This record gives sequence, structure tokens and C-alpha cells, in this order.
Amino acid sequence: MQNIKLSLDPPVATITLNRPQVRNAISADLIADFESALDQIENDPGILAVIVTGEGSAFSAGVDLSVLKEMTRQPAELSRQDSLRVMRLYRRLYLFPRAVIAAVNGPAIAGGCGLASICDLVIAAEDAIFGYTELKIGFVPALVSVFLVRICGEKRARELMLTGRTFSAAEALQIGLVTEVVPREQLLSRAHELAESIARNSPTGVAFLKGLVGHMRGAGLDEALTLALEFNALIRSTEDFKEGVTAFLEKRPPRWKIKPDH
Repeated sequence: MQNIKLSLDPPVATITLNRPQVRNAISADLIADFESALDQIENDPGILAVIVTGEGSAFSAGVDLSVLKEMTRQPAELSRQDSLRVMRLYRRLYLFPRAVIAAVNGPAIAGGCGLASICDLVIAAEDAIFGYTELKIGFVPALVSVFLVRICGEKRARELMLTGRTFSAAEALQIGLVTEVVPREQLLSRAHELAESIARNSPTGVAFLKGLVGHMRGAGLDEALTLALEFNALIRSTEDFKEGVTAFLEKRPPRWKIKPDH
């Protein structure tokens, strides 16, 4: 995997976008390597949380310029296949059965901002900047708009995408895109602290919760309640639930199953 670095340090894995010479720009090869890393993580029972960050001074500057140039010449079906590749990655990250934390170490622009937006938690360096800048080049942040509306509401999402402006980590925190802002030198240590904290919880519970929240938004009241009811009932049949209750009653730390049920 030339385009990313994968570090497995149970219970945490770190995926580092590794194209610093082009500010970790996104390409088809990078997406393929990212998917391969997720495959390894999902098949490793010792990994219970994931950190995504960028090598060098940027998180990701979006789609590779050479890829953008090629897009202007390719037929519609190839464009659709490119979009499908990104859609699959976004969906997989959003519903991935481990917690995913973006550690935004620098500019997260266009597709790079989209990638950060999909993650469960976003920890940003104080000097990080964000922007959904696609309209500036005649493109549309179509796929990420599905998630951005969920994150910060339709009016704010429209403003960010229609203006294409860049904004600070402090503003990203204010609108709910970022969960925490820290000094740059503390970024990875704080991300690891959060990842390890989540990893102490029930792995099956984490997977179930991500599935529930991921599918609930946009459902009507009765549909959402029915979905929640099914998850509520199903979790009670898992080994993690039985172990968690037993450990609580016995006043000891739980001994979770390593590989989550999902």
C-alpha cells in the first residue's frame, strides 16, 4: 500500500494518508489502499478503534489535480464508476463496525474535508482549516452533502457548500463538524486517548450503535422507533451484553469478546 501507511497497535489502528508531495490528494489508488487497510482492520480481532490522519502538513487537499484533469475527458460511465468508488468508501467508513477518529493535522479541503466529515469523531489541530470548495471549480460536493446535512443542519450545510469558503478549526467546532480542537503537538496523543477510551467499551455495542445511528436519520418517528426497538432487543442476545451485566453485578471490569458481533 504505497498511498497510505497502516499501523496496527492493538487496540488502535492508524491509517495515515501518505502522499505528502501532493498534500495527500485523493486518487483511485489511494482509495483502493484505504479499502485494503479497512479490510485488514476488520479482520483483526485486536483492533477496536481507528485513527485517520495525514502525513506531513496537510490532512488532505481533496482530489488529485491530475485526476481532475482526466475527469474532464472521460465518458459518463467512467465518471459514474469514479463516483461509486468514493460513495462506497464513505458509506463503509460511516457504518464501519469500529469507531473511526479523524485527526486533522492541517488543511482538509474538498474531498479531504469530506473524508474527515464521515468519521465518528474529528479532532483538529488549532491551525487546521476546512472547506467544501468544489463549486469553485464547477464541481459539486454531492456525496458529502448527504452527511454534512446530518452533521450541521441544512441551512449551515447550504451556506458552507454554496460559498465554498474555507473556515477555521474553531468554527468547525462551533458548527459540530469537529468534536475537539487541540494544539498540533497534542493531536495524535489526544486521538489515541479517545480511541483507547472507546476501545474499553463493548465492541459489539459500538458496532450496533454505529449501525443504528447510521440508518436512523431521516426515518419517520415510528420507523426510527421500530429500528431502535430491534437493535435494543437484538443486543440483549449478544455475549457482550451478558458479560457487561455480569461484570457490573460482580463489580469487576468486563472481559469483552474480542471480535464484535455485527
